[in-house]
Formats: sequence, structure tokens, C-alpha cells
Amino acid sequence: MNGFGTMEEARDYFSKDRFATENGMVLDERGEGFALCSMVVGERHKNAYGGVMGGAIFTLADFAFAALTNDRERVTVAQQVSINYLNAPKGGKLLAKARYIKDGRSSCVAVVDVTDDTGRHIAQFTGTGFKLSK
Repeated sequence: MNGFGTMEEARDYFSKDRFATENGMVLDERGEGFALCSMVVGERHKNAYGGVMGGAIFTLADFAFAALTNDRERVTVAQQVSINYLNAPKGGKLLAKARYIKDGRSSCVAVVDVTDDTGRHIAQFTGTGFKLSK
């Protein structure tokens, strides 16, 4: 499975992404050409207005991008990313599904769709990654 023997090995690897994991983000699934991460919304994710902080949504999308594009054999770093915030979350959980648009030899492009657990579209993140040499 893309450089990991099991899902447990992938979760162990990405548990070292401390900013994401210490803020409640988890890797739920990872397969050929996709990764799914989630976050239960808590008080620590909210802004002064009481909504989910854009940075929390961005971090979840970035974590899904990392889970898709990295493995033990090849490290990918973000070269350029953008995010469009579409709607305020209404549910209690956010889901970020990353998928490749292009997966080349030295670069990749991925889209991450962020929804809440009611199916509401929250954000769309697009990232270009650069694959570092082994």
C-alpha cells in the first residue's frame, strides 16, 4: 500500500506529524490514489466568533495531502498550495479526502475535498508537491 505494509504502519508513520495529531486529526484510510483524514471539532478548533478556525480546516487538508503523497520510501514537500473556503461547518466532524490529479516522477498535484459529517462542502485544497530524492 504505497510504501506501507499495513494501515497500522501508515498510522504510526503519520503519528509523527505532531501538529496535526496533537490537534485531534487522524488518518482514517489510505489506499491507491487516495487518503482520508478526519477531525472531531472541539473548542480548541474555534475562533473568537465561535466558528471553526480556517487554520484548523487548512491543517486537516494539509494532513490529508501529506498522507496521500508521502511514504517511507519517498518524501514529498508542498511546493504550492491554495484553499477555497466554501461553507461554515454545521456538523461535529470534518473529513478531508485527498486524491491525485497528477502523480509524476518528481512532482504531483492533489485535490483535497473537506466536508463535514452532514455532507456539507467546507473547503477545497489544491496542492503541488515536490518529490525529494531518495
